[in-house]
Amino acid sequence: SHQREKAVVSTQSTGVTNIARTSFFHLKKSNVWITAVTRQNVNAAMVFEMLHQTLALMTSYFGKVSEEAIKSNFVLIYELLDEILDFGYPQKTDSGILKTFITQQGIKTTTPEEQTKITNQVTGQIGWRRDGIKYRRNELFLDVLESVNLLMNAQGKVLSAHVSGRVVMRSYLSGMPECKFGMNDKIVADNKDKDNAAEVARKKTNSIAIDDCTFHQCVKLSKFESERSISFIPPDGEFELMRYRTTKDISYPFRIIPLVREKGKTKMEIQIVLKSNYRAALLGQKIEVKIPTPVSTAGVNLLCNKGR
Repeated sequence: SHQREKAVVSTQSTGVTNIARTSFFHLKKSNVWITAVTRQNVNAAMVFEMLHQTLALMTSYFGKVSEEAIKSNFVLIYELLDEILDFGYPQKTDSGILKTFITQQGIKTTTPEEQTKITNQVTGQIGWRRDGIKYRRNELFLDVLESVNLLMNAQGKVLSAHVSGRVVMRSYLSGMPECKFGMNDKIVADNKDKDNAAEVARKKTNSIAIDDCTFHQCVKLSKFESERSISFIPPDGEFELMRYRTTKDISYPFRIIPLVREKGKTKMEIQIVLKSNYRAALLGQKIEVKIPTPVSTAGVNLLCNKGR
């Protein structure tokens, strides 16, 4: 009993727990644990991707994933699991496809013609978009969401830094449109205009060095490899087109100046100066500063001064 408990704790941080030749893959979302169980040597990355897709699917259907939301939508979740898994094998997790016949009110009754369209959509070449989509007004929205991750030492020297970005699109287009846009990464700047040194220098200045990126299944990878252009037939509604990461030429939005002083054996003073590096015309919102304290901390007095 003690040895088994020790084994479980030792693998808890990895997201995989092994008990009696059974593997438990688990993720935590708010106050809810979502778990996949197997007794075979499966691909762990595929299992975790399936769990993340299931969480994204539930978020798409009823918003925040919580204990109360799961209790309220138990029947809906049961119907979704019946569709996205078949004998333990992942099938379809695209919310656009599932919402055509599974709604908040339950499973829609479909005619044979509609069932044929759903089958063709799932098994066809373009399974992420159905035929016959029509809008009075064709619109396409694109949002670039970036997060800067930075680690520095006590002297202010940057130890590691990278930017993680997501390109989220909302598509309201009729028919089967093919969209295309380019990227101003440094590979394009190096490959084009090789004879014009001034043009190359200008493009390198305005370009971004992307280390790695992943795409939605709708992107044609062959065109991206040959032309460095993103060509795709978008799914209907909101979807994540790509993710990317870069570690070069990062502009830090803030500069942090920490000062720690010990004032006796049981008291410590931490002073942090936060300065913005962006233009005065821009405004930072919802800025949070988290300062970790020892577990034995008895009390904290906080003073916050607003700058200009």
